Amino acid sequence: MPIAPKNNTAEPLQSVASGTAAKRAPRKSTRKAGANGESQPWGTQSIHRAITILREIAARSQTGLRLADIADALELERPTAHRIVKGLVAQGMVAQDPVSKRYRLGHVVYELGLAATPHYNLKEICQPALHRLADKSGDSVFLVVRSGLDTVCIDRIEGSYPIQTRTLNIGGRRPLGIGAGSLALLMGMTPEEIDHAISTNAARFATFSQLTPERLRKALKISQEAGYAINVEDVLPGVAAIGMAIRPPSGQPYAAISIAAIESRLAGPRREEMARLLAKEVRQLEKLLEAEQQNWE
Repeated sequence: MPIAPKNNTAEPLQSVASGTAAKRAPRKSTRKAGANGESQPWGTQSIHRAITILREIAARSQTGLRLADIADALELERPTAHRIVKGLVAQGMVAQDPVSKRYRLGHVVYELGLAATPHYNLKEICQPALHRLADKSGDSVFLVVRSGLDTVCIDRIEGSYPIQTRTLNIGGRRPLGIGAGSLALLMGMTPEEIDHAISTNAARFATFSQLTPERLRKALKISQEAGYAINVEDVLPGVAAIGMAIRPPSGQPYAAISIAAIESRLAGPRREEMARLLAKEVRQLEKLLEAEQQNWE
């Protein structure tokens, strides 16, 4: 079980100089297959690939990605991947570590996030509830939001229990269903959408303990019967978590809160107690978010 240090020191980043892109010959087709195999309009293919690269790098924010990793993830030839990455580096969206040569998100991504924050204050609205849950449970509490077929952690509060399960960092990205909060969001989707999410992300499951599509479907069934997401060592050995989606007034949930702890602390009666505590905070947040939405209308 990972025990992260209280203070992490960021590794130095260095931008890579950009070159002049070669002119491309006109293409006969007006549609090309995207990185995920879906058909993409010709004019948006480069944008689609660039954004997918940013998401892949964000998913490995702690270690960064090699160019070979990026090319493999998008099923691109290495020169094509290099050309796109070089363009992102030139714009400050991506930076390369001078020692490991791995790519990480650049300073411009952070600046854009700051500019968007005033319009998406979900983190600020939820933070008091996260603190209360961490104080009462003593465990780690996470806030995640949906991003396509992934979820992204936007906040994490640690409790007072000596052993904290720091399984997910702020900004960390995971496939839908991986982790209790992410599983709670998967529960809110239609059966067809669930099938699509699991089949699309199946190749990425291998990096999370012994998770398989079959094991995820079993966890989904158990969670649906319980009324909240239950993750018992599906992501990491010795770690358990519960999660609930924050339901908007209309449409599917886009955010969820989870409590994670060592497996022995989230079993039996205590798990039920923590689930009731979580449900109370989530219901209160739904009322707050509904009022916030009305203020914008």
